[in-house]
Amino acid sequence: YCPLDNVSELTARINDEGWDSSLAECLRASKLNEKDCLFVFSVGGGSEEKKISVNLVEAVKFAKKTGAKVVGILGKDGGYTAQHADAYILVPTVDVTAITPHTEGMQAVLWHLLISHPDLQKNPTKWESVSRS
Repeated sequence: YCPLDNVSELTARINDEGWDSSLAECLRASKLNEKDCLFVFSVGGGSEEKKISVNLVEAVKFAKKTGAKVVGILGKDGGYTAQHADAYILVPTVDVTAITPHTEGMQAVLWHLLISHPDLQKNPTKWESVSRS
């Protein structure tokens, strides 16, 4: 489940409650609990001090409060998610002028590898399932 998938719910929450609490409140409504995991894809992971991606900060806080695990794929290790996650993958900085595109590109590669892993994949992907003859 991705809180951003339900655009109607998300925009209603933003309008009624504000952006900062929107993701945490979606997670609360979905009954996030200790059996769940919050998977954060973010470049910086949020910052309370700098008021950057406070919606992620609040979502991580809520997940930790409920006992859910927090994992992520991040481009910087100083943000809130990195400081509070149970585990995260840090995309290394190759060029300081391209942290965002490199991180977001590598996130896509990594999530495709995760969903294609034989232990997680329920159905073969189309092109891999088509005979090569």
